[in-house]
Amino acid sequence: MLERIIETLLFKSRWLLTPLYLGLAISLVFLLLKFIQELWHIGPHLFSASSNQLILDILGLVDIVLIANLILMIIFSGFESFVSKIDSVSKHVDRPDWMGNIDYSALKLKVIGSIVAISSIELLRAFMQIKEAMGDPDHIMAIHYDGIFSPLGWLVIIHVVFVVSGVLFALMEKLAHKPPH
Repeated sequence: MLERIIETLLFKSRWLLTPLYLGLAISLVFLLLKFIQELWHIGPHLFSASSNQLILDILGLVDIVLIANLILMIIFSGFESFVSKIDSVSKHVDRPDWMGNIDYSALKLKVIGSIVAISSIELLRAFMQIKEAMGDPDHIMAIHYDGIFSPLGWLVIIHVVFVVSGVLFALMEKLAHKPPH
């Protein structure tokens, strides 16, 4: 009897994750507001900004969208994997095909893939900012760094670590789910 009560309580404890997923849904609202704010800032400078600056600004918007997509995948996949199936929209015409089909391993691969994509964008932004700074002699000195690595060097190292981690993780997943001979 006690064992059954404990097992039932443990099983129902999965619902404690629900506020966390609701919090992530609220964070999507915050990202939407930040996206609108950033878009609003681009508008007045559209014709006076350089092409590189416009690209940097748009890359910032892409970053926000990638993070929002990632959060949405985590909400749906996590909720369905750990809390409950979302049956109320199972027949909805707009239900994403991947919803309900992404297991925890696939979700982790998508997360690391998104992190690599975001890191790539940040690295591209850093390179483009250096290009912009090269045109202004006062900012050229800000690029030089006396430490072991420059800030840009650290960005490259971090990006490579993300890429290698992603490849190794994908390899481990493939080996773990390798069909028997």
